[in-house]
Amino acid sequence: MTLRVVVVDDSGFFRRRILEILNADVGIEVVGTARNGLEAIEVVKRLSPDVVTMDVEMPVMDGITAVRRIMAESPRPILMFSTLTTEGATATLDALDAGAMDFLPKRFSEMAKDENTAKVLLRRRVRALARGRSRAQARSGSRERPAAPMPESATPVPRMVAPQRAPASGTPLHALRAVLIGTSTGGPVALQEVLKCLPKTFPLPIVLVQHMPASFTPAFAERLNNLCEIEVYEAASGSVLRPGCALLAPGGRQLVLEGGSQTRVRLENSAPGIIYKPSVDITFNSAVAALRSQVLALVLTGMGADGREGSRALKAQGAHVWAQDAASSVVFGMPAAVIDAGLADQVLPLKEVGPALVKGFC
Repeated sequence: MTLRVVVVDDSGFFRRRILEILNADVGIEVVGTARNGLEAIEVVKRLSPDVVTMDVEMPVMDGITAVRRIMAESPRPILMFSTLTTEGATATLDALDAGAMDFLPKRFSEMAKDENTAKVLLRRRVRALARGRSRAQARSGSRERPAAPMPESATPVPRMVAPQRAPASGTPLHALRAVLIGTSTGGPVALQEVLKCLPKTFPLPIVLVQHMPASFTPAFAERLNNLCEIEVYEAASGSVLRPGCALLAPGGRQLVLEGGSQTRVRLENSAPGIIYKPSVDITFNSAVAALRSQVLALVLTGMGADGREGSRALKAQGAHVWAQDAASSVVFGMPAAVIDAGLADQVLPLKEVGPALVKGFC
């Protein structure tokens, strides 16, 4: 069956462009468009699409208000298109809080190095979000029809085979020195949920690696700091890991941990060919030398497999590895990769992650 999409944007040119890109995939059909948020609410009710793409700034009704209304009345995955500015970052984070599942830059040149890659990325994101429709509906009790199943040849889907049993971790929880958290699609909301549970006396430092553009991470760090009892900052080169403080990896750079009398951050430019900036694997791998087994690595919702190899390296040292479960993940890619590789000591619903950290360390 074909995946059905509604495209919402006040620019006729942009609507036509997204329509052409999505309709070029035989498994995707744009079944409707809207020029503003108010039209979007009515079109979504009438056509019941599997995914909605949504602009933020529109006349009559903006995208954030429309997201909030759609998620209350007829919930489904929504992909926001955002400008990579400070104002765009704040608005996009507001849209994610309102219920949108993911975002992409509105300028294709900021999405990928070439237009063909950007088109492929857009179609992949739409497909991945469609698989999360049942979770979007479950949050508000909707019983609308599930998303159309996608042909398996269309895009790689993590296989949930019986996972290997993870070998027992060698370091007791009370001896750990840091918590490392990696995430991508669905991560901003997931991180808020986890970090809001932690008291300001949380005894370990935390390092956050969220796939996010450079213009977004300062606003995201500030938002987390305002919402949480612990302190949250965007990391800088030389930042020291300290208890009760979370450091967020800046977008566009790689966060490397360095050991010594104090564990510090070093920021690096990416080597050619590295897809994720920041990369969970790079940060996790750096912790092998800096912290060895004295780490809890936590992989939350996200597309792809970033974090698996870093978790494997940490696990080989005796570190602890936790992963988010399928039911609570917006996209069950990164956690599934860790679980299927037999690396996860615990697999937890998102709502249990924060309480488990408090129970384990406080």
